[in-house]
Amino acid sequence: MDKTLIVIDNHVFIKPEYLNHEFISGNKLRKLKYNLKEAKRLKKNVLLTFGGAFSNHIAAVAYAGKEYGFETIGVIRGEELVNSAKLNPTLAFARECGMTFKFISRHEYRTKTDVLFIEKLRNEFGDFYLIPEGGTNVLAVKGCEEILTVADKKFDYICCPVGTGGTISGLINSSYNTQKIIGFPALKGDFLQEEIIKFANNSNWELISEYHFGGYAKINEQLVHFINQFKSRHKVALDPIYTGKMMFGIYDLLDKGYFKKGSKILAIHTGGLQGIDGMNEKLRQQNMPIIV
Repeated sequence: MDKTLIVIDNHVFIKPEYLNHEFISGNKLRKLKYNLKEAKRLKKNVLLTFGGAFSNHIAAVAYAGKEYGFETIGVIRGEELVNSAKLNPTLAFARECGMTFKFISRHEYRTKTDVLFIEKLRNEFGDFYLIPEGGTNVLAVKGCEEILTVADKKFDYICCPVGTGGTISGLINSSYNTQKIIGFPALKGDFLQEEIIKFANNSNWELISEYHFGGYAKINEQLVHFINQFKSRHKVALDPIYTGKMMFGIYDLLDKGYFKKGSKILAIHTGGLQGIDGMNEKLRQQNMPIIV
């Protein structure tokens, strides 16, 4: 068995993408790889992107800018954060890396892909290289196509969490027809199907939308208990936004007999562990158990 894999049991294995970089970890390193090369090729000195207050993507772009010599601008959803006395751990890290923030309302954030809104940002900040929310574009998908290797052909199912659809699209494109790619969306809604179809060139995939726990960044005591138990048992940390929900879903589907008997399942650990501190702050405020 591939030594880069973590063996959970006879059926489930984890590909630890979160170990590929200390700060730009998991799928974020994959998504940024070719975008950073393109920004350099175009001689762009500024990266501008979008995200929520706890975004793994925001943290990764901020550090990438610091490491590769770009100025970075983060357009952050939630204008109430402007007057916040203390930044959460994600935004505090991004600011330490040199990122400039622009906080906008949730209503305005929904226009982030509109031409007029982008033009408004260019008038304010000058020329920049635009990286979409979550980093998903053609170049990001190209990077995510490199997650799977020939050695992974032995797996019958490839599972991954889904945010904006870029990672699963890359997995679909580099998978074999004999494999099934299963995505576990962290958000409510069916819009992800359309996003994935834009980039994916195969039909061997399915989204299972029953494990979002109420939506993006929503969590309950059951999930906290599962994440803590999983770490205690397997020595693998899971984040509460993406990988925790995916692994919970995989084990629930195993119990329900979803997977063919004797099949091998590969779960892609996409990182996101930086979000645990911020989630624990919210859990403490709600007098709930924290992630250890």
